Amino acid sequence: MLGLAILALICALLPGLIAWVNLSLLRTPEPDLDVRARVSILIPARNEAAVIATTVRAALASRGAAVDVLVGDDHSTDDTAAIVAAIAAEDPRLRLVPVPPLPEGWTGKNHACARLAEAASGTHLLFLDADVTLAPTAAAALAAHARRTESALVSGVPRQRMGSLGERLTVPMINFLLIGYLPMAMMRASLRPSLGAACGQLVLVATEAYREIGGHGAVRTSLHDGVVLPRRFRQAGHRTDLVAGHALATCRMYRGFAEAWAGFSKNAHEGMATPRALPVWTLLLAGGHVLPWLLLVLSLFAVGSAEATFLAFAAILVSLATRAAITLVTREPAGTILLHPLTVLVALAIQWTSLLRRKGEGTPMWKGRSYPIGGP
Repeated sequence: MLGLAILALICALLPGLIAWVNLSLLRTPEPDLDVRARVSILIPARNEAAVIATTVRAALASRGAAVDVLVGDDHSTDDTAAIVAAIAAEDPRLRLVPVPPLPEGWTGKNHACARLAEAASGTHLLFLDADVTLAPTAAAALAAHARRTESALVSGVPRQRMGSLGERLTVPMINFLLIGYLPMAMMRASLRPSLGAACGQLVLVATEAYREIGGHGAVRTSLHDGVVLPRRFRQAGHRTDLVAGHALATCRMYRGFAEAWAGFSKNAHEGMATPRALPVWTLLLAGGHVLPWLLLVLSLFAVGSAEATFLAFAAILVSLATRAAITLVTREPAGTILLHPLTVLVALAIQWTSLLRRKGEGTPMWKGRSYPIGGP
């Protein structure tokens, strides 16, 4: 018991220390007087009639940099195209771009992004998910940060809106993993590809560098552009960076537990769900955020020493304090903090389920398309 309690405290302290450093480094970027940036805001859309008007109008309201907005209609069967066309009739900065049929060997989002990039003319391209609402100065701030830091890719996690318990048990892991386990000081000091990370909901790239690396065509088979795209930039010798994104945009990425499970499952094999990585992640996450609670429960039945109980309680305090700091800084719901052990268990369940399924077994649906488990 004492050995397990020591392990739990070590596993809890690791993300606590990393998050403490990262939260001191992460800042919301500010626009500057550099008016040379022209940002093309690119929005791939497939059956997004419920949200596309809000997303497009917020993008068109951008200030501080010249913007144009391109929406790629990826064979929507709802009113997405009609809604965008009606807004475009009012504002010439908006264009509706029909996305050609999906070629063999491409995933849908990457194909739509590639086609939008071909039609864009900005010095920077801001790839935006169709359910993300930009703040007025977001595009200018991201472009200014890219110029100041000489970064070819800049990303941030939008403020996550969560309307159900299922979303609160899944979505907070995005910020927790990025801030608690990615050493951002090392990321900024090194071009090592493994340190590259982004949030696919909000990604700004320098157009010239993007085209140099082959754009989304270079990651055409990926279902997790937030991981593979920044690594591709770094492999080519370009800097990438992360900023605090909660003041730049908001997003409700899923609606309910089933949709969240499906969404996180589809790209799990490009993240944690690999035979080498997942056992390590299980040790780190379960060891630091679930094991202390189990040890504390055992102590109620007089199992283990007083020292073990003390260390387990200390690990719980560190774990919850880390989660609380990340949650409050990123403006996520405070009520999710006490759900943290369950959130970790759900995340691990998603990853292990994805790993244990054989490659190609099953065809999970996403946006009306089927993707074999383990890769397209």
